[in-house]
Amino acid sequence: MSSQTLATKPAMQPTAARRRSPPLLQRPGVAKAMAPCVVGILMLLVWEGWCALFKVPVYLVPAPHDIALQLVADGPMLVMSLLATLKITLLAFALATVLGVAVALLFAQSPLIEASLFPYAILLQVTPVVAIAPLIIIWVKDTTFALVICATLVALFPIISNTALGLRSVNPGLVSLFRINRATRWQTLVRLRIPSALPYFFGGLRISSGLSLIGAVVAEFVAGTGGSGSGLAYQILQAGFQLNIPRLFAALFLITLAGVVLFGITVWVARIGLRGWHESEL
Repeated sequence: MSSQTLATKPAMQPTAARRRSPPLLQRPGVAKAMAPCVVGILMLLVWEGWCALFKVPVYLVPAPHDIALQLVADGPMLVMSLLATLKITLLAFALATVLGVAVALLFAQSPLIEASLFPYAILLQVTPVVAIAPLIIIWVKDTTFALVICATLVALFPIISNTALGLRSVNPGLVSLFRINRATRWQTLVRLRIPSALPYFFGGLRISSGLSLIGAVVAEFVAGTGGSGSGLAYQILQAGFQLNIPRLFAALFLITLAGVVLFGITVWVARIGLRGWHESEL
């Protein structure tokens, strides 16, 4: 073949190289991330404009820039309080996860056990933590442990309920198949029921992560703990007493941000656990 033929022959390019990547804003992941950010910026602009237009006093509703300035001014103090609240939240979340899974596995052993104990699990859900927190704080000498117990009681029921539902929601045909192959109860639990319950379990984790934060804040309100190691609830109380409304909103912003981060972590963990085999993540 002559050199002229080689020169005129178009170069073979791989198909992937010919494809044009979609614009950045049209990619699904980028669009999902940008949409809530755009909505949040619009809401902040409306809030800022409303406060400026009607000259709303700072002690009633502070503007976003007032909250940002206060957050910068009191940043170290508020961050230390946030860490104290997160300590209670994470301990309660971990304890609720362990206890919830253990109770749900106990329920899965026998319908009679579930029927006997499930009403008491519901009792934990419907009992206001504000009503029993003073008793727990009186009975338990260690304040941190008392706050963890209060937050755990709030976050426990979603994990029990969702995990127990997942352990029951097994395809009857697969159960029959395991029985035909003479699988033991342990093998059926580990290889069939627990994998089937994972989506429900992760759904309970998402709910429990927020409830553990709410329980920690409510327990701090009831306990009334103060000082250098106090949580964000104490900062909110102090800001309310001093009519320092920007600091109050700054503390609320940190609580909200912590809740969003906790929820995002549970979603990420669920995506890792269910990726590649469950319909919700395919």
